[in-house]
Amino acid sequence: MMRMILTAMAFGALLAGQAAAQGAGDAEAGRRVFNQCRACHTTEQGGRSSVGPNLHGVFGRTAGTVQGFRYSEPMREKGGGGLVWNDETLRAYIVNPRQVVPGGSMVFAGLRNEQQVTDLIAFLRQATGAN
Repeated sequence: MMRMILTAMAFGALLAGQAAAQGAGDAEAGRRVFNQCRACHTTEQGGRSSVGPNLHGVFGRTAGTVQGFRYSEPMREKGGGGLVWNDETLRAYIVNPRQVVPGGSMVFAGLRNEQQVTDLIAFLRQATGAN
């Protein structure tokens, strides 16, 4: 009987661990989601900005502050008002850029699938030097 209880507890712990890992996001799945972003953004340190800014070092960075990139006035205003990119602010922006920065120049309409957003953030944390 005790062995059955311990086995059930171990299985429960395994399931809880898997759920926590899913909640943290799958960086490899996020890499595939990032393919939608790759046309405009790079992630590597020292990478070039293109239509959108290079995202390396984005976590903890004030919005609109990549040197040499020409941001929209609304994005610069948001940065001047204290918008700093973190998991929460990036999540909101990825889901609906126009709600976070009304009048901004981001042409992407947003990503609605919550798991894809979570996976994308996991990938960005890994690819941009945040981990």
